[in-house]
Amino acid sequence: MRIVVTNCNTTQEMTEEIVRGARAAAGPGTAVTGLTPDWGPESAEGWLDSYLSAAAVLDALRSYGGPPYDAVVLAGFGEHGREGVRELVDVPVVDITEAAAHLACLLGRRYGVVTTLDRSRGQIEDSLETAGVARNCVAVAGTGLGVLDLAADPGRTEAAFVAAAERVRDAGAEVLVLGCAGMTGLQRAVGEKLGVPVVDGVGAAVKLAESLVALGLTTSRAGSYRKPLTKRRTWGAAPGRP
Repeated sequence: MRIVVTNCNTTQEMTEEIVRGARAAAGPGTAVTGLTPDWGPESAEGWLDSYLSAAAVLDALRSYGGPPYDAVVLAGFGEHGREGVRELVDVPVVDITEAAAHLACLLGRRYGVVTTLDRSRGQIEDSLETAGVARNCVAVAGTGLGVLDLAADPGRTEAAFVAAAERVRDAGAEVLVLGCAGMTGLQRAVGEKLGVPVVDGVGAAVKLAESLVALGLTTSRAGSYRKPLTKRRTWGAAPGRP
C-alpha cells in the first residue's frame, strides 16, 4: 500500500518532518511518499494562504508523476481543498483535521484543538463544522507561534503548546488535538504532562487511510463528490514548468 501525504506549503523541510511522522504511524507494508507543492505559500496562515494552498495541492496531485498510490493524506490543519481533492482522485482522501477530530471523539466526549496563530482558529472551526465534528469541540486555542517557528526552538514550542493546552483542558476538553501538521511528535512529549490523550492528525489520518484501503472503501460518487464535469480548465504554470 502506498499513501501520498501532501504538505500544504512549499517548505520542503516541513514535508520531510511530516513524512517522518507519517512513516512512524504507518503499518508494515505501507510506503509513504511526501508531496510538496511547486508553488503557493511557504506556510499557510490565514485565509489567503489557505486558498492558495488548496489550489497548489490540487495542482500537485493533478500533475503527480510518481508511483501509483492507494490513498491521499492532506496534511494541512484547517486548510481548504479537501472536497476538491475528493472529486479529483479515485482513492480515499483523508484530511488530518477531520481524522484527528474523529479519533478524539472516540476517546472522550469533548475535545479541544491547540494550533499555531489565533488567526487560524476560524478556518479550523469551519473545517470541523463542514466535516460534522464541530459539536464536540470545546475550544480552539493558539500558541502564538507561527508555523515556521515550531521547529526553531523545540523547548519554546513545547512550553507554548502546554500553556495553550491547559487553557483548552480547563475549558472542558477531555482529549487534545494537535492543530498543525508541523506539531507532529509533540503528542509523545506532552501527553503525560497534560494528563489527557493527545491526538496527532498526521498519524490519525495515516491509520484511517490504511483502514479504508484495507476495507476496499473509497469516496462515494453518488452525490457531492461526483467526478468533475468535463470542460476546459486553464491551470496556472509554476515557475520553470510549462
